[in-house]
Amino acid sequence: MDMSASDPLVRANGLVVRRGGRVILDELTFDVARGRITGLLGPSGCGKTTLMRTLVGVQTIAAGQVTLLGLPAGHPKLRARIGYATQESAVYSDLTLIENLRYFGTVLGLRKRQLAEVITATVGELDLTGLEGRVVGTFSGGQLARVGLAVALLGNPDLLVLDEPTVGLDPVLRRDLWAMFHRLAAAGTALLVSSHVMDEAARCDYLLFMRDGRFLAEATPAEVLRRTGTTDLEAAFLSLAASSPAGQREGAGR
Repeated sequence: MDMSASDPLVRANGLVVRRGGRVILDELTFDVARGRITGLLGPSGCGKTTLMRTLVGVQTIAAGQVTLLGLPAGHPKLRARIGYATQESAVYSDLTLIENLRYFGTVLGLRKRQLAEVITATVGELDLTGLEGRVVGTFSGGQLARVGLAVALLGNPDLLVLDEPTVGLDPVLRRDLWAMFHRLAAAGTALLVSSHVMDEAARCDYLLFMRDGRFLAEATPAEVLRRTGTTDLEAAFLSLAASSPAGQREGAGR
């Protein structure tokens, strides 16, 4: 399918995911645009990770459609065009950093000089220089998170799907990573970044506020604040949650 640069990179329509008879994602329709950081915000257990797994093609859907670059999610041609960093470490703990990066880069089709150049640039970008020869199993939690990001960045993907990428990182590194995310977006990459920390919502260009498998709002941070009449995004989320059907039921039961 031909796509113009102005078309959304991701399109989902009526997306439903069920697990054990329970609805996890409830008829979600949304886009993820190129050159923009889309924040997926909501409490733990609301369906954020399931939605991300759906986009990268590793989650069975019950209904609806999800396309990326005009292809169905999970299509083999998308493998090298999506970078995915999970909450849990997805690298080999018994290999060194450089061995992991060489392996995953080769899987993506990078070879020799190109692979070496990409690894050097990525290691420097994520402040991992000097750790190349260390076994990844000896890394701290913050270092492991950066290794996961490094693997996700190797193929210069069109879409970066990052599941709570800054959890456990110190404030300076969090600031530097968000600066990198904005540089990537400015270069045309689409980013979907999940978090349950509301102060990170203000760093995003567009927000998907999620609760119980549904979206409470789909808008820019400024639009969310205006719509709720609040001055910060945590208060905005609480206002949206209270006015949602689930929130009204909870309020009535008190």
